[in-house]
Amino acid sequence: MTNKKLSNLWQPGQTGNPKGRPPGISEITKLRKSLMTDAPDILAGLVTAAKAGDLQAARLILERVLPPVKPMEQAIELDLTGDTLTAQGRAVLSAVSAGALPPGQGGQLIAAISALARVAEIDELTARIIKLEESKNAKP
Repeated sequence: MTNKKLSNLWQPGQTGNPKGRPPGISEITKLRKSLMTDAPDILAGLVTAAKAGDLQAARLILERVLPPVKPMEQAIELDLTGDTLTAQGRAVLSAVSAGALPPGQGGQLIAAISALARVAEIDELTARIIKLEESKNAKP
């Protein structure tokens, strides 16, 4: 590049349109500013309507003020020390059928054991391929 071309490049912090719209003048900013003047009256009206029995107004207020309560399942200790993944899967199914483990958690554990089985299978196949390649390369 020549010096002439380098001087035409924008410098850090420069805009390509210095006469463009100044910050804070967007339509969204204008709308927010106009709503902020009316927000106390709107909120007071919502509270009044909710107190008068308007369920939609009450729901709107509560959804914005209180976060939704998420169900939590209790953690359960489960002995998965079986020698095989099949034995571990059977332990999960036994715990679910005995009522010691909720079906949702049992399903998640079975899915995790299944994913682990796929990872173990890939590891085993990788080891077999490496062993085959080593034996093929070792022959004269």
